[in-house]
Amino acid sequence: MESITVPDELEMRLRSALNTAAPKRKKRIAAVWKIAAVILVVVVLSGNNYNAFAYYGKQLLGFDELIHGTLKQLNDEGMGQIVDERTHLEDGTELIINGIMTDANQLIMYYTLTNPNGIEEQQGDHFRLSKISGFLTDSNVGGGTSLINEDHTEMKGTMSFDSVSPFSKKLTLHFWQIVQNGQMAEGTITFPYNPNAALQTKIKQSINKSFKVDKGSITFRSITATPTMTVIDGTLNVANFDRVRLALDSIELKANGIPIEIIGSGIQSSFRGMKFDISYDTLPKQLDSLELVMKQFVGYEKLNERISLASLSDEPLILDGKELWVKKVSTTSKGVEITIATAEDVMLDGVSIETENEITSLKTTVNQNVSEQKNGQLMKERTLLFDTVIEPEYLLIKGMHYMKAYNNVIKLKVD
Repeated sequence: MESITVPDELEMRLRSALNTAAPKRKKRIAAVWKIAAVILVVVVLSGNNYNAFAYYGKQLLGFDELIHGTLKQLNDEGMGQIVDERTHLEDGTELIINGIMTDANQLIMYYTLTNPNGIEEQQGDHFRLSKISGFLTDSNVGGGTSLINEDHTEMKGTMSFDSVSPFSKKLTLHFWQIVQNGQMAEGTITFPYNPNAALQTKIKQSINKSFKVDKGSITFRSITATPTMTVIDGTLNVANFDRVRLALDSIELKANGIPIEIIGSGIQSSFRGMKFDISYDTLPKQLDSLELVMKQFVGYEKLNERISLASLSDEPLILDGKELWVKKVSTTSKGVEITIATAEDVMLDGVSIETENEITSLKTTVNQNVSEQKNGQLMKERTLLFDTVIEPEYLLIKGMHYMKAYNNVIKLKVD
């Protein structure tokens, strides 16, 4: 838990709801001509339908080192909309919105910061994009990349946002900047938007297929494939979903039998349950088959193991096919500490220790890290802390959460 960091874009979403304190500081990579990447965490589908073919505009120049793959190809083809709208920040830096690329899945903004007096390497501490608003539009920030030139006088960047309404004629970019006394203040810049410049959706179809898993069920609702990305969305009601890290990343989208690269995934909680989306790269132009494969997903296995701690073995214990290394047992001023190692996806459940007269439940887990074991495997190592000073005889484990093989397949329509 100590190694987990909250993504910066989460702050912007909370700010929209709470509208209170200034945003937290964000660290950036302070290196010349190196790309500072931000992981795309959440993409929210609006269900908009664009009624025009892709607009062939001018190619955006100066962004070749920032974009690659699908986005570079689209830019080379002149897709998108030139904006060239400008404003000045409090410190004199000029903000230029060079252009945008939009479709039913997202809006990608290309922007430049320029200042002849220099731009600080830690620009993220002084300027941050927040959201885009407009008619029927309230699009939160996703993630992007940026780079700074050798003279530190110009920074170019891209940033993705939730999709915008095709009925908007003007859009407003909201951003945060440093003002007097180090306080953050919101600024805005409004620019024209041409919905006819949006890229046409390739595929939008319902899936509505559910699968039972050990602790609930997952439902795949729909697929939306656009020129910039492909998004699968759905709902889930899985009691132990958060017990395994990146549980959605083992769900493959295969086109012509070949997995499409996954870009990211996100979860949203609501009164009606939990919604999810998984983002993949764009689909190939020649599409003969398309299928969704749930290779693995979070599972649960009852164990009811009673492991003797009388002597430690040089070999791992096998818990339903998963290795458990008991590396050290000691009693300190904090209590009884047992250091164990398992695979990355394993989280033990119902852990306690047994002495001659009592059973003591797990108090907390500390010092989690990845370490190499005697057999050369890299495993998740951590220390279990129990609130007792009595030397234990047995380690008790009721069950474990882990990534379980399901291999469920959904064949999708290809028109």
